[in-house]
Amino acid sequence: MYPSFEFHLPTKIHFGYNKIKQLGNLPFKVKRAFIVTDKGVLNSGLIEHVTKILKDNRISYVVYDEVEPDPSVETVDKVAQVFQQEEGDALIAIGGGSPIDTAKGVRVIASNGGSIRDYAGVNLIKQASNIPLIAIPTTSGTGSEVTIFAVLSDCEENRKVTVTSPFVAPDISIVDPKMTMTAPPKITAASGFDAFAHGAETFVSRIAQPASDVLALSAMSTVSRYLRRAVYNGEDVEARIKMAEASLLAGMAFNQSFLGLTHAIGSAVSGHAHVSHGVAIGLLLPGVIRYNSISLMDKYVEMASVFRDIDLSLPDWEITDQFIEEVTRLRDDVGLPQKLQQVGVKEEQLKAIANDSVKSGMWKFNPRRATEEEILGLLKQLF
Repeated sequence: MYPSFEFHLPTKIHFGYNKIKQLGNLPFKVKRAFIVTDKGVLNSGLIEHVTKILKDNRISYVVYDEVEPDPSVETVDKVAQVFQQEEGDALIAIGGGSPIDTAKGVRVIASNGGSIRDYAGVNLIKQASNIPLIAIPTTSGTGSEVTIFAVLSDCEENRKVTVTSPFVAPDISIVDPKMTMTAPPKITAASGFDAFAHGAETFVSRIAQPASDVLALSAMSTVSRYLRRAVYNGEDVEARIKMAEASLLAGMAFNQSFLGLTHAIGSAVSGHAHVSHGVAIGLLLPGVIRYNSISLMDKYVEMASVFRDIDLSLPDWEITDQFIEEVTRLRDDVGLPQKLQQVGVKEEQLKAIANDSVKSGMWKFNPRRATEEEILGLLKQLF
């Protein structure tokens, strides 16, 4: 029997191939749009799909394209200053999680003042913004286009910080798989595996609920079938559509039930060693599943159904072992690293990473309460 729960999704979603055209049919008046993106998106030509629609609708715009991967709080503060100088009346974020989370932070500052550091935490934003935010993802994985979180890098303290509030979520998300077609294989792999991890962690969260369970299982099942195709044939339209769907559903799931130990450790790894988020998650997920499985084996057995080749008539522990093998195989098949030292993590960093992991807000939603020493043991096994 489930405990009581709440489900709230403040973002209106437009999903589908060529849905980018919906940008010309906004429910609010925009005179000057401020586009937040990065060099990769700009150089891919994707930005032109957006600017053409703005021009056709006589909307002026300015493009800020200097968002870095895993954007820093300093970047968000800087972009907020530029936004205010340009006197934009709407924000359009185009890209992966980095531009979208940056735009989320910019809106917070523009409406509430100060630095984005002031809002790192839960529900510290005092008022909703009257500045519309439209998110247009160009990767399939982060789910940032529908979440109430903005994850940023605090370079001074070598850690990730998260701004959590319903006021952070975009007003509108246009999820057009056509916008993901140019994503390179490595980004497709890392972001896609992150979507799988979102489902896996949400499904066993301490605050899992029926709606998030259904969304999480659907997302994982879709990733298990289509991620390899999207990585190795980026022009596979069906695979791109299905991966965009999986990313969206996984984002909707963890928006309600939050994440766990994989993401708690992953954020610390990224903060200390500057490892990209999806790569860190790929390294950690199989080991964390093994660590967690003893505490909630019935749900891991249920989760195993997302892989069609697993024999669900076997004893529970064998099903769980096969599930971990399939997750590991998916990670390896799409070419993600297998060891921390492969991505530049140093052994002397492991203790600090373990220490920061237990400080993460995501740590408390993990089904098994991991100690700092146990996390350090996991990291040493993965080193």
